[in-house]
Amino acid sequence: MGTEIKLKGDKVIEQIPSIKDKALRINLNENIYGTFAEIGAGQETVRHFFRSGGSSGTIAKAMSAYDKDFSDAVYGSEKDGRYVTESRLKKILNHEVDLMEKRLSREKHPNKMFFSYANTVSTIDFAKQFKGHGWVGISFQLEPEEAYNDIIIHIRFKETDVRLQQETLGVLGVNLIYGAFYKHNDPKKLLRYLYDHLDKDQLEIDTINFSGPRFKDVDNRLMSLQLVKNGMTDAVIFDPQGKNILPAAILYKKNILTLRGSFRPVTKVNMDMYEESLKIFLKERKVDEQNTLVIFEITLSNLRSDGEIDEKDFMDRAELLCSLGQTVMISNFQEYYKVVEYFSKYTKARMGLAMGVNNLVDIFDEKYYRHLSGGILEAFGKLFYRDLKVYLYPMIDQNGQIMNSETLRVHPRMKELYKFFKFNGKVVDISNFNPAHLEVFSREVLKMISSNKIGWETMLPSGVAEIIKKKRLFGYSPNEKVNSN
Repeated sequence: MGTEIKLKGDKVIEQIPSIKDKALRINLNENIYGTFAEIGAGQETVRHFFRSGGSSGTIAKAMSAYDKDFSDAVYGSEKDGRYVTESRLKKILNHEVDLMEKRLSREKHPNKMFFSYANTVSTIDFAKQFKGHGWVGISFQLEPEEAYNDIIIHIRFKETDVRLQQETLGVLGVNLIYGAFYKHNDPKKLLRYLYDHLDKDQLEIDTINFSGPRFKDVDNRLMSLQLVKNGMTDAVIFDPQGKNILPAAILYKKNILTLRGSFRPVTKVNMDMYEESLKIFLKERKVDEQNTLVIFEITLSNLRSDGEIDEKDFMDRAELLCSLGQTVMISNFQEYYKVVEYFSKYTKARMGLAMGVNNLVDIFDEKYYRHLSGGILEAFGKLFYRDLKVYLYPMIDQNGQIMNSETLRVHPRMKELYKFFKFNGKVVDISNFNPAHLEVFSREVLKMISSNKIGWETMLPSGVAEIIKKKRLFGYSPNEKVNSN
């Protein structure tokens, strides 16, 4: 793992220091001093610091409370009895930081920047059914006696060998510690540098949260977006408070109703579709209201503007959806069957997809499945084989007629396939819709907002227009309005 060189054509654009060089630079900084607590995969990270030389001034303590009883005696037990959890990692970090502050005199070490690095992981099991996952984090200072900053990530191993997973974890740990001290001013770069000397097929990072005084201006929803944008994971989820949450934790064994859209901005149509599809979904025989999760999903392709992702535009949409109390998922799934496949990793319970007529017609377009050896039949097998229903919101056609599951038109070759799924109850019409909302289109609302035409406020859910005006979202400017007529 020597120095890597990144090229653009024949031009060197970046030299990436080796893992040994990164560890050595930390060791040679006489003010960086801290502890390592690595549980579940051996002491793979601290080993790099021992081997690189000069570690006596950096490593205060290295431990692995591997035995569960001993771990509980040191850090306390978890209510759910689990050990590979975010709360466990935070408990370890807090415990180790407190010990340093209590046992080391600031008078004797006035310039020391303390840190605590920890991980709690589960590597691949003996039967190789579960590849393993874990939580990795660092709590650190950048000035003596300042408040601590935290970076906490969740990882999923992709390799199928314990030794390789351990080595991968060790490299990741060095990258995280190095990034915390030397790349903290640019969290986006810090995120990318976590994969120095690693490949995407070795490791997935599906959750990250920054906190502390140095990251007070960091929006973790934007960091979530970077994970998907950089190909570190397929999807990320954040809650109404804007906190990135572990997909496995929130999706596990849930009944899931998903609405895909641009939500640019979220309109009365979106909320009518959400409310009415949820009513139908909750009446399904296998759906438990207390175990139901609604997710508003935005695909990466929906975030691209002129070929690039418009981060301001993304934050505008996220702001509105969170204000409405919604859970949001950002994914790189263009096809619906991939969304269902993703959810199926975490739940076998009934799922629902709420969509408009145009979206359903697109699903029956063969051009989206040419990359599959089994074509559209393979995709539909993945989509409808599972316990899934589509809840269809109508639309008005060019002649002013309402289109639903009975009147929509698919390609002639797809007619029989569509009839099959319709006959088997896989497509359910949302009949209790508000006809007035069928005239609302988000792209038209967006144009009205940016051009200051009057009347767009009435097309949005209660309170949304006020947020757009207050925070100047979607190009809103409080100049003199123009009559929309």
